[in-house]
Amino acid sequence: MTHVTSNEYLTFILAGQLFGVSVLQVNDVLRSQKTTRTPLAPPTIAGIMNLRGRIVTVIDVRRCLNQPPASDGSGGMSVVVEQNGELFSLIIDAVGDVLTLDEDNIEPIPPTLDASWSAVAAGVYKLPDQLLVTLDVKKLLASAQFYENSLVEGVA
Repeated sequence: MTHVTSNEYLTFILAGQLFGVSVLQVNDVLRSQKTTRTPLAPPTIAGIMNLRGRIVTVIDVRRCLNQPPASDGSGGMSVVVEQNGELFSLIIDAVGDVLTLDEDNIEPIPPTLDASWSAVAAGVYKLPDQLLVTLDVKKLLASAQFYENSLVEGVA
């Protein structure tokens, strides 16, 4: 009997593309929250926000992936992820479903994928009607160029 390992992903839309992050790293899904700009922060940092008494860094995922700002005012949702005990809010366009996918079906990152995407992608799943690019949260936060390397290195 073979044992198939499956993973659950929270899917979301960003710039028309379907992405996913492991549900094990998702802390919350929120509608747009008041964000305070952070002076001298990299452009990938949209600011900070107060989430139930905790200060949370807000990440502009579009900028991390070299995508233009949403022309229609999208970005009204965010996925709150946890990394090394810290919370980060990832600004996205829309939340999708939670999908359970077999680990054996993940494809390697295509060499033609944009460099900014392949730097933060964990792999690609072929779904019946589209592709799902899974993101490595640790790499995404590191790409935002603000997170201390010593904090990122501790989590696989």
